[in-house]
Amino acid sequence: MKQLLVPLLIVTSVPLALAKLPAPDDAAKAKAAEAAAKAAWQAKVDAYQLCKSQDKVAAPIRKAHGLAPLPAPTVAKAAPAPAAAPAKPAASVAAAKPAASVAVAAAKPASAPASAPAAVVFTAPTPCVDPGPFVYTPPAPVAAASAPASSPAPAAAKPASAPASAKKA
Repeated sequence: MKQLLVPLLIVTSVPLALAKLPAPDDAAKAKAAEAAAKAAWQAKVDAYQLCKSQDKVAAPIRKAHGLAPLPAPTVAKAAPAPAAAPAKPAASVAAAKPAASVAVAAAKPASAPASAPAAVVFTAPTPCVDPGPFVYTPPAPVAAASAPASSPAPAAAKPASAPASAKKA
């Protein structure tokens, strides 16, 4: 009995696992888009909070070493999200890497030995940027180019009637 139970369960559950879900409706798509925007904003808030805590930890160290304090944080202005930039193909990214390494190699003086370390230049860290409150503006609905599939087709235009003399012939 136990030997038949496991195969029977597998055979009955496979069709359920392979069943397709219906396509999401417009309300579900809008809800998913808002959830994605909220998650992106929350990631910005998390990054801001991490930056603030790092600044708080680094402040006594900067003070002990006589370094200037960091500038005051700025508040980001709420702006509409820009259109998504097209992703770079992998070939262009791979092609850009050798050029960058050549630029670094060209920046080294020719007279310096290969084992000499390159000079390191430290720059001031960028200040923390507050993402501001969550603001979501749904995208404008796109006008359908054709009638939905469920509506009946419009009546076809009647052709121009032939002259009366042509009908008698």
